[in-house]
Amino acid sequence: MAKIRLALIAGGTSDEREVSLRGATGVEKALDPEKYEVVRYDPATDLARIANEADTIEVAFLLLHGVNGEDGTIQGFLDLLGIPYQGAGVLGSALAMDKNLAKIMYRLSGLPVAPWVMVESRDLQDTGRIIAEVGLPCVVKPVRQGSSIGMSIVREAEGLLPALHLALKHDNEVMVERYIKGRELTAGVLGNEDLLALPLVEIIPDAKYEFFDYEAKYQPGASREICPAEVSESVREKAQDYAIRAHRSLQLRCYSRTDMILADNDELYLLETNTIPGMTPTSLLPQAAAAAGYPFAALLDRLIELARENPAPLKG
Repeated sequence: MAKIRLALIAGGTSDEREVSLRGATGVEKALDPEKYEVVRYDPATDLARIANEADTIEVAFLLLHGVNGEDGTIQGFLDLLGIPYQGAGVLGSALAMDKNLAKIMYRLSGLPVAPWVMVESRDLQDTGRIIAEVGLPCVVKPVRQGSSIGMSIVREAEGLLPALHLALKHDNEVMVERYIKGRELTAGVLGNEDLLALPLVEIIPDAKYEFFDYEAKYQPGASREICPAEVSESVREKAQDYAIRAHRSLQLRCYSRTDMILADNDELYLLETNTIPGMTPTSLLPQAAAAAGYPFAALLDRLIELARENPAPLKG
């Protein structure tokens, strides 16, 4: 059987470039060389090359994070070239990447979210209004960044302005939302039409981290993950239902991973949905997939199958 010529697209220009490249190394190692002919491309330098070689590419595997990777831009580029790829399309990628729009869509779908306000640089003179609306403590984060880049938890009023300045270094819009104390869970979804909710994972950062920040995510041993999460059956069912509803509300396909907080009263609050989750054997979604019977190589095969199931975009 002829090998599938697969474009492994990783790197890019976002703040998460190094995470993307590390993940791609693991994916390339896990892909069966008997099934796939893998060609690496980096959007930071290789967009023209992808376009020139588009007719030779059967499917693309995207391992990009952040701006110009998860926001619909590379997805639109591949659509124009007629190259199928795993994960959300242009609309779903753009909706999920914008935390404000994602929360609006969650709320329209009846999913619970913490109260929030949006802030731009012109709003910095009136931080009292922000505190009056969301209260303290609160969470400050750029609206279109991943991996907790530029994010802070503010517990005292005097800490809000520095947190806003930090977030505004990474985006021109910032979300300030009420802090919900609780356990952080994440729920993966796999499939196109028929969706499979994967086992939950609980994320427990080391005590020295105030939250699951960039270092806690990527420093070996900095956090502990429990899969399946040790929660009640009712919480598990609710979290998996919310993940599927979030996936559908954002018009996603193939797979996603929705992060949420389990508050002390057993209520769940959605945080955000990842359309290109981390993809090493020990990343959160691959852990959950393995618990559901998809070891890493099999998960990659399934994602590529789902990518090829999608109708090929029309070429002009």
